Amino acid sequence: MIKNLSLALALSMFTLLAHANNIKVGSSVPAVSVDKGGEIFIQDKNVNYLPWNTELMLGKVRVIHAIAGRSGAKAMNKPLMDAITNAHFPQDQYQTTSIINQDDSIWGTSAFVKSSAEDGKEEFPWSSMVLDQEGVVAKQWQLTEKSSTIIVQDKTGRVLFNQEGALTEPQIEQVLQLIQQNL
Repeated sequence: MIKNLSLALALSMFTLLAHANNIKVGSSVPAVSVDKGGEIFIQDKNVNYLPWNTELMLGKVRVIHAIAGRSGAKAMNKPLMDAITNAHFPQDQYQTTSIINQDDSIWGTSAFVKSSAEDGKEEFPWSSMVLDQEGVVAKQWQLTEKSSTIIVQDKTGRVLFNQEGALTEPQIEQVLQLIQQNL
């Protein structure tokens, strides 16, 4: 029995390590550019996409919400997104950047993912929305498929927090405190 437990524990640790991303607290996120898709801008009901890169995230405290193009991944950290919206952080010092991996969507839902991203930008115009059609961010950052990753960075781009999957209540509080402390 102990042998089986040890084997199960070893396999679990291997799985965790295999899915660990390469974003380190205290460093910057790995540089990446999105040319297929890009950052969504809406002006006079017209939707435009502009190339996006990680350098565009400097200058404000930021929560980066990197998500698979799946409703389940989006729902994982909805409590955090709601808490951020309710906190009313100053827009000149804080911004959320949602990076939607359209390449990690259920077959046949790509158009829905794009439409949902555009709707999100319309609903939250102060947020930065990036549609990553080819999943280059997820590949460069080694993010887990079908999931949601939350990264907090300061104004200089230094990562303060990094967590894949759904955040717990204490982690949500930690994220809100980190934002407030670094404004």
